[in-house]
Amino acid sequence: MSARILVVDDEEIVVQSCLRILGSGDYDVEAVQDGWEALRKIDENDYDVLILDIMMPEIDGMEVLQRVKETHPDVDVIMVTGHSQIETAVRSMKLGAFDYLPKPFDPDELELVVERALERRRLLQENLNLKTEVSSKYRFENIIGSSPQMQSVFRLIAKCAPTNSTVLLQGESGTGKELIARAIHYNSLRKDNPFVPVDCNSLNESLLESEMFGHVKGAFTGAMANKKGLFEVANNGTLFLDEIGNISLSIQAKLLRVIQEREFKAVGDTRTQGANFRLITATNKDLKAMVADGSFREDLFYRINIFPIQIPPLRERRDDIPPLAFHFLNVFAADLDKKMTDISADAMNLLTNYDWPGNVRELENTIQRAVILATDKTIRQAHLVSIIDMMPRLDIEVPRTGDELKRIKKVAREKSVENIEKLFVIEALKRNAWNVTKSAEETGMQRANFQALMKKYNIRIRGNEAGHDVSEAS
Repeated sequence: MSARILVVDDEEIVVQSCLRILGSGDYDVEAVQDGWEALRKIDENDYDVLILDIMMPEIDGMEVLQRVKETHPDVDVIMVTGHSQIETAVRSMKLGAFDYLPKPFDPDELELVVERALERRRLLQENLNLKTEVSSKYRFENIIGSSPQMQSVFRLIAKCAPTNSTVLLQGESGTGKELIARAIHYNSLRKDNPFVPVDCNSLNESLLESEMFGHVKGAFTGAMANKKGLFEVANNGTLFLDEIGNISLSIQAKLLRVIQEREFKAVGDTRTQGANFRLITATNKDLKAMVADGSFREDLFYRINIFPIQIPPLRERRDDIPPLAFHFLNVFAADLDKKMTDISADAMNLLTNYDWPGNVRELENTIQRAVILATDKTIRQAHLVSIIDMMPRLDIEVPRTGDELKRIKKVAREKSVENIEKLFVIEALKRNAWNVTKSAEETGMQRANFQALMKKYNIRIRGNEAGHDVSEAS
Protein backbone atom coordinates (compact mmCIF):
# COMPACT_ATOMS: atom_id res chain seq x y z
CA MET A 1 0.00 0.00 0.00
CA SER A 2 1.31 3.49 -0.94
CA ALA A 3 2.37 5.83 1.83
CA ARG A 4 -0.12 8.67 2.36
CA ILE A 5 1.34 12.18 2.58
CA LEU A 6 -0.44 15.47 3.34
CA VAL A 7 1.21 18.76 2.32
CA VAL A 8 0.06 21.86 4.27
CA ASP A 9 1.32 25.24 3.02
CA ASP A 10 -0.48 28.53 2.20
CA GLU A 11 1.87 29.24 -0.74
CA GLU A 12 0.57 27.75 -3.99
CA ILE A 13 4.07 27.49 -5.49
CA VAL A 14 5.29 25.35 -2.55
CA VAL A 15 2.23 23.09 -2.70
CA GLN A 16 2.62 22.53 -6.45
CA SER A 17 6.35 21.90 -6.06
CA CYS A 18 5.75 19.22 -3.39
CA LEU A 19 2.99 17.59 -5.45
CA ARG A 20 5.27 17.46 -8.50
CA ILE A 21 8.29 16.05 -6.63
CA LEU A 22 6.44 13.47 -4.53
CA GLY A 23 3.82 12.65 -7.13
CA SER A 24 6.43 10.93 -9.26
CA GLY A 25 7.16 8.47 -6.45
CA ASP A 26 5.12 5.63 -5.01
CA TYR A 27 3.15 7.95 -2.73
CA ASP A 28 -0.49 9.02 -2.37
CA VAL A 29 -0.09 12.80 -1.98
CA GLU A 30 -2.75 15.36 -1.04
CA ALA A 31 -2.42 19.07 -0.29
CA VAL A 32 -4.31 21.84 1.53
CA GLN A 33 -3.46 25.51 2.10
CA ASP A 34 -5.11 26.00 5.47
CA GLY A 35 -4.18 24.66 8.92
CA TRP A 36 -7.78 24.09 10.05
CA GLU A 37 -8.53 22.13 6.88
CA ALA A 38 -5.40 20.06 7.55
CA LEU A 39 -6.59 19.15 11.06
CA ARG A 40 -10.01 18.12 9.70
CA LYS A 41 -8.44 15.86 7.05
CA ILE A 42 -6.05 14.28 9.57
CA ASP A 43 -9.01 13.42 11.82
CA GLU A 44 -10.85 11.79 8.91
CA ASN A 45 -7.96 9.98 7.20
CA ASP A 46 -4.86 7.94 7.99
CA TYR A 47 -1.68 9.73 6.93
CA ASP A 48 1.88 8.53 7.31
CA VAL A 49 3.69 11.85 6.84
CA LEU A 50 2.63 15.50 7.21
CA ILE A 51 4.69 18.21 5.45
CA LEU A 52 3.78 21.38 7.36
CA ASP A 53 4.68 25.03 6.83
CA ILE A 54 5.46 26.96 10.03
CA MET A 55 4.16 30.38 8.94
CA MET A 56 0.46 30.28 7.93
CA PRO A 57 -2.48 32.66 8.54
CA GLU A 58 -5.21 31.95 11.15
CA ILE A 59 -3.43 28.97 12.75
CA ASP A 60 0.31 28.54 12.37
CA GLY A 61 2.28 25.36 11.87
CA MET A 62 3.47 25.14 15.49
CA GLU A 63 -0.09 24.95 16.81
CA VAL A 64 -1.07 22.44 14.10
CA LEU A 65 1.96 20.34 15.10
CA GLN A 66 0.95 20.34 18.77
CA ARG A 67 -2.64 19.36 17.99
CA VAL A 68 -1.56 16.59 15.61
CA LYS A 69 0.86 15.12 18.15
CA GLU A 70 -1.84 15.14 20.83
CA THR A 71 -4.39 13.25 18.70
CA HIS A 72 -2.27 11.37 16.14
CA PRO A 73 1.19 10.86 17.68
CA ASP A 74 2.13 8.22 15.10
CA VAL A 75 2.07 10.71 12.18
CA ASP A 76 5.58 11.93 11.29
CA VAL A 77 5.66 15.70 10.77
CA ILE A 78 8.26 17.48 8.59
CA MET A 79 8.30 21.25 9.15
CA VAL A 80 8.95 23.65 6.27
CA THR A 81 10.59 26.92 7.29
CA GLY A 82 12.23 30.08 5.99
CA HIS A 83 15.84 30.86 6.94
CA SER A 84 14.70 33.35 9.57
CA GLN A 85 12.66 30.66 11.34
CA ILE A 86 15.39 28.03 11.92
CA GLU A 87 15.26 28.52 15.70
CA THR A 88 11.50 27.92 15.64
CA ALA A 89 12.02 24.83 13.50
CA VAL A 90 14.46 23.42 16.05
CA ARG A 91 11.89 24.07 18.78
CA SER A 92 9.32 22.18 16.70
CA MET A 93 11.47 19.06 16.87
CA LYS A 94 11.35 19.23 20.66
CA LEU A 95 7.56 19.18 20.31
CA GLY A 96 7.69 15.98 18.25
CA ALA A 97 8.45 16.99 14.65
CA PHE A 98 10.52 14.41 12.78
CA ASP A 99 12.70 16.93 10.90
CA TYR A 100 12.58 20.30 9.13
CA LEU A 101 13.33 21.63 5.64
CA PRO A 102 14.53 25.21 5.06
CA LYS A 103 13.13 27.07 2.05
CA PRO A 104 14.02 26.90 -0.74
CA PHE A 105 14.65 23.13 -0.87
CA ASP A 106 15.55 21.03 -3.89
CA PRO A 107 13.72 17.81 -4.93
CA ASP A 108 16.42 15.49 -3.59
CA GLU A 109 16.26 17.06 -0.11
CA LEU A 110 12.50 16.63 0.07
CA GLU A 111 12.55 13.04 -1.19
CA LEU A 112 15.37 12.11 1.20
CA VAL A 113 13.67 13.42 4.34
CA VAL A 114 10.36 11.78 3.37
CA GLU A 115 12.11 8.45 2.74
CA ARG A 116 13.85 8.70 6.13
CA ALA A 117 10.54 9.39 7.87
CA LEU A 118 8.87 6.42 6.16
CA GLU A 119 11.80 4.10 6.92
CA ARG A 120 11.65 5.06 10.60
CA ARG A 121 7.91 4.44 10.54
CA ARG A 122 8.43 1.01 8.95
CA LEU A 123 11.02 0.01 11.56
CA LEU A 124 8.77 1.15 14.42
CA GLN A 125 5.88 -0.88 12.96
CA GLU A 126 8.10 -3.96 12.60
CA ASN A 127 9.20 -3.58 16.21
CA LEU A 128 5.58 -3.22 17.32
CA ASN A 129 4.56 -6.29 15.31
CA LEU A 130 7.43 -8.29 16.81
CA LYS A 131 6.44 -7.30 20.34
CA THR A 132 2.83 -8.23 19.61
CA GLU A 133 3.90 -11.59 18.17
CA VAL A 134 6.13 -12.37 21.16
CA SER A 135 3.47 -11.27 23.62
CA SER A 136 0.75 -13.37 21.94
CA LYS A 137 3.05 -16.41 21.95
CA TYR A 138 3.02 -16.39 25.74
CA ARG A 139 -0.70 -15.88 26.30
CA PHE A 140 -2.04 -18.46 28.75
CA GLU A 141 -4.21 -20.11 26.11
CA ASN A 142 -1.11 -20.76 23.96
CA ILE A 143 0.59 -22.79 26.69
CA ILE A 144 -0.50 -26.38 26.20
CA GLY A 145 -1.93 -28.13 29.22
CA SER A 146 -5.55 -29.09 29.81
CA SER A 147 -4.87 -31.40 32.76
CA PRO A 148 -6.21 -30.36 36.19
CA GLN A 149 -2.62 -29.90 37.41
CA MET A 150 -1.76 -27.40 34.67
CA GLN A 151 -5.10 -25.61 35.00
CA SER A 152 -4.20 -25.00 38.62
CA VAL A 153 -0.85 -23.57 37.49
CA PHE A 154 -2.61 -21.28 34.99
CA ARG A 155 -4.90 -19.94 37.72
CA LEU A 156 -1.86 -19.06 39.85
CA ILE A 157 -0.17 -17.34 36.87
CA ALA A 158 -3.32 -15.29 36.22
CA LYS A 159 -3.38 -14.15 39.84
CA CYS A 160 0.27 -13.13 40.12
CA ALA A 161 0.98 -11.81 36.59
CA PRO A 162 -0.61 -8.34 37.01
CA THR A 163 1.28 -7.75 40.27
CA ASN A 164 4.93 -6.99 41.00
CA SER A 165 5.26 -9.96 43.37
CA THR A 166 8.44 -12.01 43.35
CA VAL A 167 7.69 -15.51 42.02
CA LEU A 168 9.48 -18.80 42.72
CA LEU A 169 8.94 -21.54 40.10
CA GLN A 170 9.74 -25.05 41.32
CA GLY A 171 9.86 -28.18 39.20
CA GLU A 172 12.04 -30.78 37.58
CA SER A 173 14.30 -29.94 34.64
CA GLY A 174 12.40 -29.71 31.37
CA THR A 175 8.99 -28.91 32.86
CA GLY A 176 8.83 -25.49 31.18
CA LYS A 177 9.76 -23.12 34.00
CA GLU A 178 11.15 -20.47 31.63
CA LEU A 179 8.00 -20.68 29.48
CA ILE A 180 5.91 -20.01 32.60
CA ALA A 181 8.22 -17.13 33.61
CA ARG A 182 7.78 -15.53 30.17
CA ALA A 183 4.01 -16.01 30.40
CA ILE A 184 4.01 -14.11 33.70
CA HIS A 185 6.09 -11.29 32.21
CA TYR A 186 4.12 -10.92 28.96
CA ASN A 187 0.85 -10.81 30.89
CA SER A 188 2.12 -8.16 33.33
CA LEU A 189 2.27 -4.37 33.33
CA ARG A 190 5.98 -4.69 32.47
CA LYS A 191 5.38 -6.58 29.19
CA ASP A 192 6.69 -3.71 27.01
CA ASN A 193 10.01 -3.72 28.88
CA PRO A 194 12.82 -6.32 28.81
CA PHE A 195 12.54 -9.93 29.94
CA VAL A 196 16.09 -10.89 30.93
CA PRO A 197 16.80 -14.60 31.54
CA VAL A 198 19.93 -15.72 33.40
CA ASP A 199 21.05 -19.36 33.58
CA CYS A 200 22.78 -19.41 36.97
CA ASN A 201 24.03 -22.93 36.26
CA SER A 202 26.16 -21.93 33.27
CA LEU A 203 28.37 -19.27 34.90
CA ASN A 204 31.02 -19.55 37.61
CA GLU A 205 30.89 -17.22 40.62
CA SER A 206 33.07 -14.40 39.26
CA LEU A 207 31.40 -14.39 35.84
CA LEU A 208 27.93 -14.49 37.36
CA GLU A 209 28.71 -11.49 39.57
CA SER A 210 30.04 -9.52 36.59
CA GLU A 211 27.02 -10.49 34.45
CA MET A 212 24.49 -9.54 37.13
CA PHE A 213 26.09 -6.37 38.50
CA GLY A 214 28.10 -5.19 35.49
CA HIS A 215 31.59 -3.76 35.79
CA VAL A 216 33.58 -0.63 35.04
CA LYS A 217 36.68 -0.44 32.89
CA GLY A 218 39.73 -1.71 34.79
CA ALA A 219 37.72 -3.42 37.53
CA PHE A 220 39.68 -6.62 36.91
CA THR A 221 42.10 -8.09 34.37
CA GLY A 222 40.36 -8.15 31.00
CA ALA A 223 37.77 -5.48 31.85
CA MET A 224 38.61 -3.30 28.85
CA ALA A 225 35.40 -1.25 28.90
CA ASN A 226 32.35 -0.52 31.02
CA LYS A 227 29.70 -3.23 30.85
CA LYS A 228 26.04 -2.99 31.86
CA GLY A 229 24.90 -5.64 34.32
CA LEU A 230 21.66 -7.57 34.01
CA PHE A 231 20.13 -5.62 36.90
CA GLU A 232 20.52 -2.50 34.76
CA VAL A 233 19.45 -4.21 31.52
CA ALA A 234 16.27 -5.47 33.23
CA ASN A 235 15.32 -1.99 34.44
CA ASN A 236 11.51 -1.60 34.46
CA GLY A 237 11.25 -5.19 33.19
CA THR A 238 11.61 -8.70 34.58
CA LEU A 239 14.77 -10.51 35.68
CA PHE A 240 14.49 -14.32 35.53
CA LEU A 241 17.13 -16.22 37.52
CA ASP A 242 16.96 -19.85 36.41
CA GLU A 243 18.43 -22.53 38.69
CA ILE A 244 18.91 -20.09 41.56
CA GLY A 245 19.76 -23.02 43.82
CA ASN A 246 23.18 -23.21 42.14
CA ILE A 247 24.50 -19.76 43.11
CA SER A 248 27.15 -19.49 45.81
CA LEU A 249 26.50 -18.15 49.31
CA SER A 250 28.60 -15.09 48.44
CA ILE A 251 26.40 -14.20 45.45
CA GLN A 252 23.30 -15.03 47.50
CA ALA A 253 24.30 -12.35 50.04
CA LYS A 254 24.82 -9.73 47.32
CA LEU A 255 21.56 -10.64 45.59
CA LEU A 256 19.71 -10.36 48.90
CA ARG A 257 20.99 -6.82 49.36
CA VAL A 258 19.82 -5.79 45.89
CA ILE A 259 16.36 -7.21 46.58
CA GLN A 260 16.16 -5.47 49.95
CA GLU A 261 17.68 -2.10 49.05
CA ARG A 262 16.64 -1.95 45.37
CA GLU A 263 20.08 -0.62 44.49
CA PHE A 264 23.47 -2.02 43.47
CA LYS A 265 27.02 -1.13 42.50
CA ALA A 266 28.79 -2.40 39.40
CA VAL A 267 32.00 -4.33 40.07
CA GLY A 268 34.79 -1.80 40.60
CA ASP A 269 32.40 1.18 40.75
CA THR A 270 31.75 3.55 43.65
CA ARG A 271 28.41 4.82 42.32
CA THR A 272 25.12 3.31 43.48
CA GLN A 273 22.43 2.63 40.86
CA GLY A 274 18.72 2.03 41.38
CA ALA A 275 17.29 -1.41 40.60
CA ASN A 276 13.69 -1.42 39.38
CA PHE A 277 12.89 -4.90 38.14
CA ARG A 278 10.50 -7.73 38.90
CA LEU A 279 12.23 -10.89 40.07
CA ILE A 280 11.21 -14.40 39.00
CA THR A 281 13.37 -17.31 40.09
CA ALA A 282 13.29 -21.02 39.27
CA THR A 283 14.90 -24.16 40.63
CA ASN A 284 14.76 -27.94 40.35
CA LYS A 285 16.20 -28.29 43.85
CA ASP A 286 14.57 -28.51 47.28
CA LEU A 287 15.46 -25.07 48.64
CA LYS A 288 13.99 -25.84 52.07
CA ALA A 289 16.36 -28.79 52.41
CA MET A 290 19.22 -26.56 51.24
CA VAL A 291 18.30 -24.00 53.91
CA ALA A 292 18.36 -26.80 56.49
CA ASP A 293 21.86 -27.97 55.45
CA GLY A 294 23.20 -24.40 55.20
CA SER A 295 23.81 -24.26 51.43
CA PHE A 296 21.07 -21.68 50.82
CA ARG A 297 20.43 -18.55 52.88
CA GLU A 298 17.19 -18.66 54.85
CA ASP A 299 16.61 -14.90 54.55
CA LEU A 300 17.02 -15.07 50.74
CA PHE A 301 14.66 -18.04 50.55
CA TYR A 302 11.91 -16.08 52.27
CA ARG A 303 12.56 -13.10 49.98
CA ILE A 304 12.11 -15.15 46.80
CA ASN A 305 9.38 -17.50 48.09
CA ILE A 306 6.64 -14.83 48.17
CA PHE A 307 4.53 -16.47 45.45
CA PRO A 308 5.64 -20.09 44.85
CA ILE A 309 4.31 -22.09 41.88
CA GLN A 310 4.99 -25.83 41.61
CA ILE A 311 5.22 -27.07 37.98
CA PRO A 312 4.17 -30.75 37.82
CA PRO A 313 6.32 -33.28 35.93
CA LEU A 314 4.93 -34.68 32.69
CA ARG A 315 4.42 -38.18 34.16
CA GLU A 316 1.88 -36.67 36.59
CA ARG A 317 -0.18 -35.10 33.79
CA ARG A 318 -0.27 -37.75 31.10
CA ASP A 319 -3.45 -36.22 29.61
CA ASP A 320 -1.24 -33.41 28.30
CA ILE A 321 1.09 -35.76 26.37
CA PRO A 322 -1.10 -36.24 23.22
CA PRO A 323 -1.76 -32.49 22.62
CA LEU A 324 1.90 -31.67 23.32
CA ALA A 325 3.04 -34.42 20.94
CA PHE A 326 0.79 -33.18 18.14
CA HIS A 327 1.92 -29.58 18.79
CA PHE A 328 5.59 -30.56 18.39
CA LEU A 329 4.71 -32.68 15.34
CA ASN A 330 3.16 -29.63 13.65
CA VAL A 331 6.10 -27.40 14.59
CA PHE A 332 8.86 -29.71 13.33
CA ALA A 333 6.93 -30.87 10.26
CA ALA A 334 6.63 -27.20 9.25
CA ASP A 335 10.33 -26.57 9.98
CA LEU A 336 11.38 -29.56 7.87
CA ASP A 337 8.73 -28.93 5.19
CA LYS A 338 7.27 -32.42 5.68
CA LYS A 339 3.56 -33.10 5.24
CA MET A 340 3.09 -34.99 8.50
CA THR A 341 -0.20 -34.94 10.37
CA ASP A 342 -0.58 -38.10 12.43
CA ILE A 343 0.80 -40.28 15.22
CA SER A 344 -0.11 -43.96 15.11
CA ALA A 345 -2.08 -45.52 17.98
CA ASP A 346 0.86 -47.76 18.96
CA ALA A 347 3.24 -44.80 18.98
CA MET A 348 0.87 -42.68 21.06
CA ASN A 349 0.42 -45.57 23.48
CA LEU A 350 4.20 -45.69 23.89
CA LEU A 351 4.39 -41.93 24.40
CA THR A 352 1.68 -41.85 27.05
CA ASN A 353 3.08 -44.82 29.00
CA TYR A 354 6.65 -43.56 29.11
CA ASP A 355 7.65 -41.73 32.33
CA TRP A 356 9.55 -38.84 30.65
CA PRO A 357 12.38 -38.17 33.13
CA GLY A 358 13.35 -35.22 30.93
CA ASN A 359 9.75 -33.98 30.90
CA VAL A 360 8.40 -31.71 28.12
CA ARG A 361 11.89 -30.99 26.78
CA GLU A 362 12.54 -34.72 26.29
CA LEU A 363 9.16 -35.15 24.58
CA GLU A 364 9.98 -32.25 22.24
CA ASN A 365 13.36 -33.78 21.32
CA THR A 366 11.78 -37.22 20.82
CA ILE A 367 9.15 -35.87 18.42
CA GLN A 368 11.76 -33.88 16.51
CA ARG A 369 13.83 -37.04 15.99
CA ALA A 370 10.73 -38.99 14.97
CA VAL A 371 9.75 -36.38 12.38
CA ILE A 372 13.25 -36.60 10.89
CA LEU A 373 13.08 -40.41 10.74
CA ALA A 374 9.54 -40.67 9.34
CA THR A 375 9.08 -41.18 5.60
CA ASP A 376 5.33 -40.64 5.32
CA LYS A 377 2.74 -38.51 7.12
CA THR A 378 2.67 -40.58 10.32
CA ILE A 379 4.95 -41.00 13.35
CA ARG A 380 5.08 -44.71 14.18
CA GLN A 381 6.45 -46.69 17.09
CA ALA A 382 9.61 -47.55 15.17
CA HIS A 383 10.46 -43.83 14.97
CA LEU A 384 10.54 -43.47 18.76
CA VAL A 385 13.98 -45.03 18.98
CA SER A 386 15.14 -42.83 21.85
CA ILE A 387 12.50 -44.10 24.29
CA ILE A 388 11.96 -47.71 23.14
CA ASP A 389 15.19 -48.64 24.93
CA MET A 390 14.03 -46.91 28.10
CA MET A 391 10.67 -48.65 28.49
CA PRO A 392 10.52 -51.27 31.26
CA ARG A 393 10.38 -54.87 30.12
CA LEU A 394 8.42 -57.19 32.36
CA ASP A 395 9.90 -60.32 30.77
CA ILE A 396 13.42 -59.60 32.04
CA GLU A 397 14.37 -61.30 35.32
CA VAL A 398 15.84 -59.22 38.15
CA PRO A 399 19.54 -60.08 38.64
CA ARG A 400 20.96 -61.21 41.97
CA THR A 401 24.70 -61.17 41.23
CA GLY A 402 27.10 -59.05 39.22
CA ASP A 403 27.53 -61.77 36.61
CA GLU A 404 23.75 -62.10 36.23
CA LEU A 405 23.50 -58.34 35.81
CA LYS A 406 26.06 -58.41 32.97
CA ARG A 407 24.26 -61.29 31.27
CA ILE A 408 20.83 -59.68 31.55
CA LYS A 409 22.13 -56.32 30.32
CA LYS A 410 23.52 -58.12 27.27
CA VAL A 411 20.18 -59.81 26.66
CA ALA A 412 18.32 -56.49 27.13
CA ARG A 413 20.53 -54.76 24.57
CA GLU A 414 20.02 -57.57 22.09
CA LYS A 415 16.25 -57.53 22.63
CA SER A 416 16.15 -53.78 22.14
CA VAL A 417 17.99 -54.04 18.83
CA GLU A 418 15.76 -56.92 17.79
CA ASN A 419 12.60 -54.94 18.58
CA ILE A 420 13.79 -52.00 16.52
CA GLU A 421 14.84 -54.21 13.58
CA LYS A 422 11.51 -56.02 13.62
CA LEU A 423 9.51 -52.81 13.73
CA PHE A 424 11.74 -51.35 11.01
CA VAL A 425 10.91 -54.22 8.62
CA ILE A 426 7.18 -54.30 9.39
CA GLU A 427 6.71 -50.53 9.03
CA ALA A 428 8.66 -50.46 5.74
CA LEU A 429 6.44 -53.25 4.37
CA LYS A 430 3.28 -51.44 5.48
CA ARG A 431 4.37 -48.22 3.78
CA ASN A 432 5.04 -50.04 0.52
CA ALA A 433 1.88 -52.20 0.36
CA TRP A 434 3.84 -55.29 1.46
CA ASN A 435 6.08 -55.14 -1.60
CA VAL A 436 9.52 -56.46 -0.59
CA THR A 437 11.43 -54.93 -3.50
CA LYS A 438 9.95 -51.45 -2.96
CA SER A 439 10.50 -51.71 0.80
CA ALA A 440 14.16 -52.59 0.32
CA GLU A 441 14.64 -49.73 -2.17
CA GLU A 442 12.94 -47.18 0.13
CA THR A 443 15.10 -48.14 3.10
CA GLY A 444 18.28 -48.14 1.00
CA MET A 445 18.99 -51.84 1.60
CA GLN A 446 19.86 -54.65 -0.77
CA ARG A 447 16.82 -56.86 -1.35
CA ALA A 448 18.73 -59.90 -0.08
CA ASN A 449 19.66 -58.12 3.17
CA PHE A 450 16.08 -56.94 3.67
CA GLN A 451 14.82 -60.49 3.12
CA ALA A 452 17.41 -61.76 5.59
CA LEU A 453 15.89 -59.53 8.27
CA MET A 454 12.42 -60.81 7.35
CA LYS A 455 13.68 -64.38 7.70
CA LYS A 456 15.41 -63.60 11.00
CA TYR A 457 12.12 -62.50 12.54
CA ASN A 458 9.99 -65.01 10.65
CA ILE A 459 8.04 -62.24 8.87
CA ARG A 460 6.12 -63.65 5.91
CA ILE A 461 3.78 -62.03 3.37
CA ARG A 462 0.70 -64.06 2.43
CA GLY A 463 -0.98 -63.62 -0.93
CA ASN A 464 -0.05 -61.54 -3.96
CA GLU A 465 -1.93 -58.29 -3.37
CA ALA A 466 -1.27 -55.22 -1.25
CA GLY A 467 -2.64 -55.11 2.24
CA HIS A 468 -2.19 -58.78 3.05
CA ASP A 469 -1.19 -60.04 6.48
CA VAL A 470 2.27 -60.18 7.90
CA SER A 471 2.79 -63.36 9.86
CA GLU A 472 5.17 -62.95 12.79
CA ALA A 473 6.66 -65.69 14.87
CA SER A 474 6.07 -65.26 18.57
